Amino acid sequence: MDFAAGNSSVKHQILQRNTRTGHNLDFADTTMRTLRILILVALTAIACGKQPEVQPAELGVPQNVKLHSADETSLTFQWDPVEGATSYAWRLTEDGILQKDGTVSKRNVNITGLEKATAYMFSVCAVSGDRTSAYSAELEAKTTGEADVPPEPDIKFRFCVDEPIDIGSAHLLDLNSPGYIKVTDLSSLQEVDLIDYADFSTVTVRESDGAMIPNAQITADTPFNTFMDALHCGRYRVVHYTPIRIDGDNLVIKLHNEALEFGKAYTVEVSGVGRRDFETIAAPSKTDIRVAADGSGDFCTIQRALSYAADGATISVANGTYREMLYMRDKKNITIKGDSRDGVRIVYPNNESYESGSGAASTSKPALGAKIGASGGRGLFLVENCDNMILENLTIENSFGEQKGQAEAIYFNSGNNTHRLTIENCSLISWQDTFLTKGRVWVHNSLIAGHCDYIWGYPEVCLFEDCEICSRAAGYIVQARVPKASDKGFVFLNCQLTAESTVAAGSVYLARSAGQGEVFDNVVYVNCTMSPVISPSGWYTTPAPNPSSPADTSGWREFGSKDASGKAITGHNAYGKVLTAAEAEPYSSKSAVLGW
Repeated sequence: MDFAAGNSSVKHQILQRNTRTGHNLDFADTTMRTLRILILVALTAIACGKQPEVQPAELGVPQNVKLHSADETSLTFQWDPVEGATSYAWRLTEDGILQKDGTVSKRNVNITGLEKATAYMFSVCAVSGDRTSAYSAELEAKTTGEADVPPEPDIKFRFCVDEPIDIGSAHLLDLNSPGYIKVTDLSSLQEVDLIDYADFSTVTVRESDGAMIPNAQITADTPFNTFMDALHCGRYRVVHYTPIRIDGDNLVIKLHNEALEFGKAYTVEVSGVGRRDFETIAAPSKTDIRVAADGSGDFCTIQRALSYAADGATISVANGTYREMLYMRDKKNITIKGDSRDGVRIVYPNNESYESGSGAASTSKPALGAKIGASGGRGLFLVENCDNMILENLTIENSFGEQKGQAEAIYFNSGNNTHRLTIENCSLISWQDTFLTKGRVWVHNSLIAGHCDYIWGYPEVCLFEDCEICSRAAGYIVQARVPKASDKGFVFLNCQLTAESTVAAGSVYLARSAGQGEVFDNVVYVNCTMSPVISPSGWYTTPAPNPSSPADTSGWREFGSKDASGKAITGHNAYGKVLTAAEAEPYSSKSAVLGW
């Protein structure tokens, strides 16, 4: 085909197409005109100083990253330069945690201030303006030297498992703001104890001694909170307690019973105040235990020792004041022996208005916010199902401090009424219901002080021998609820019936009845010296006792009663019987009364 003819034919077709669309433009003229326009635009851009936009190339990742040198406290790294980079960003981590980072303009960096004998991970990236490359693969590098051996903990930070923790800075504490005291096990990082400031609203601080007492009576339905404690000894006795005390600027924290274990490391955090790390001592003997409030013994609290002790243990207690309530259950042959009667003082306020009932415990510890299930009771020391317990050379005082309201110092609750209790050279002090007991009991050379039914209960036999029975106000010494008519009940042998100086003459009665026909008012005074505070009628007669007509083995009786000068006392009312010497013989010695 002829090229010229073909070209002419194509040109003719375009002309025809343009004619149909209303445009009589020559094809060659159109092409040349378009080229001239493009050239004009380019020349204009050059004249205005503008360059055509070019997509930038990505920065490369630094290569050949190496450790150049290392010493005990620094590491130096280098790498190949990256084309187009104006600087380099780097980072140094330890166990995945960033330790140091920075930017350099050259292709190496010296990182200082590091720990010796420590492994780190290093990586680097290239930077140019707002462009950044990916980081290089991490390179492990280690400083030189040998790791320091941690020093042995300072002995002042090694505590008994129950030692109150003095963290100082009491002026920083604000219990009215949100916060907490939290203890964490440093090996497991588990929280092991918590005292929530929010629960401070449930208590009032007594000005006299700093004790935190409940604003409302604690019953079985009361929700458990962190200003209560669950004393554990077989079961859990829930009681109110004082977790925080302030002594000057010393903030002293008492953790919950059994919160800590032996031979472990912990940290305690106090919101708004600070923290302290400490260790606990190793576990001591379970049968020969020393308690000292100053931390020099195996335990700082008597309760922790009771929880820990095995059957047959002797718990010796150093002189000091132990501000705590106590609970022991299901243990045999336990002796608690103080260094001295006046030097060892177990003191805490409790009362029926604080906790209802004589005392009970639950099989499990209640969860926070759950009902406690059983009130721990109004006494200071609750003993359940324990045989052959001995208390010696100590004072137990329920420091409730008001005459009205039941407030036992101790309740010895023997389930089958045959368990034995010995109290030797002790003081039991309260106001109403000081000593509540069951079982077979010998109290020797001791002081029992109170004013209303301050010796009472359901014993088979309870002998007070060579004791001082001290009335603190007008009232009644004994209220007996002896289960059987043949049980000896309460026996006072060679005792001194005294009173505080403010007690009026004739205002104290030897006993009053509970008025319950199913129990017996078996009370005997033998060779006792009675002060003028004892009523001339002796026995309080409303309601009448059971039996109302005493016999030589049952009811209210006495033999050899005398005043301080040795003169015989006569004239007590007919609800009590004066025994003959022969009738008094079964009450004339410990062996005669108790058989042991």
